[in-house]
Amino acid sequence: MRAIITGITGQDGSYLAELLLEKGYEVVGVVRRASAPNFWRVEHLIGRLQLRTADLLDQLSLIRVLDEIRPHELYNLAAMSFVPASWDQPMLTGEFNAQGVTRVLEAVRQVDPKIRVYQASSSEMFGKVREVPQNELTPFYPRSPYGVAKVFGHYITVNYRESYNLFAVSGILFNHESPRRGLEFVTRKVTDGVARIKLRLADHLALGNLHAHRDWGYAGDYVRAMWLMLQQDEPDDFVVATGLSHAVRDVVDVAFGHVGLDWQKFVRVDQKLLRPAEVDHLIGDASKARRVLGWAPSLDFDQLIRMMVDADLERLAATPGVPAAIPS
Repeated sequence: MRAIITGITGQDGSYLAELLLEKGYEVVGVVRRASAPNFWRVEHLIGRLQLRTADLLDQLSLIRVLDEIRPHELYNLAAMSFVPASWDQPMLTGEFNAQGVTRVLEAVRQVDPKIRVYQASSSEMFGKVREVPQNELTPFYPRSPYGVAKVFGHYITVNYRESYNLFAVSGILFNHESPRRGLEFVTRKVTDGVARIKLRLADHLALGNLHAHRDWGYAGDYVRAMWLMLQQDEPDDFVVATGLSHAVRDVVDVAFGHVGLDWQKFVRVDQKLLRPAEVDHLIGDASKARRVLGWAPSLDFDQLIRMMVDADLERLAATPGVPAAIPS
């Protein structure tokens, strides 16, 4: 089996590449040409996979890679993935997260309609939620340019499936985290901040809305759901979530508690970090994925946050000149 992963250098791409290699796949990662490549998440896999240059903004580059590789499966994980940045760059977000999906699907249709396609949809599509919890039939009400673009990407995938009989599926993934999460995302910002405070590299942590609720799971679990979706007899869309919701404040409480610190002594709320339009309460109903795919998460919320704190402590403690940790 051969698979192409766009966005292979991201959190999900790196975990998915590991999973597919373990299953004996030939894995080809698509990366954008850049003056400063960012390969740290897949450095340990170099030599076991191929990296090819293409871009979701360039239709011909996608067609060329598909024609040369002829994959059995394509996982489209490439995107402008940081929600707050989508207000600063709404047009570019649309080009990647909306029209970029169309370019991928059209390339598949032209080169080989038998390629099975996974599209990375998002719980941010639910936005100002119409019901709690959210499932595959919950109406979308996106609250950011990111969410709006993801709705387009979701429905264009449905449209190509129904119009051209492509095996194209969307995974409506709720928030999923890991030690490989970017530092700009709130969970990683917290765990990195806690590690820095513990190691006396910082004296406070600035955050925005502590009351926003999310359904947080482990990225390594969620890529397994992606693969399972492409192994089914018929293409369909699935919500992937834990079914449990936690506030940002809960992330803070678990992370600081894990290193024996009182978070209220270190956390400062910064009004500049609040979103123009907040998504307050996301919680997913993944009963369909459990029933049809046989999928279930392996880590709970507390285990995930503690794992991320430990990874950040280990990373920072290995830096030359780092002082001793604050006593618990």
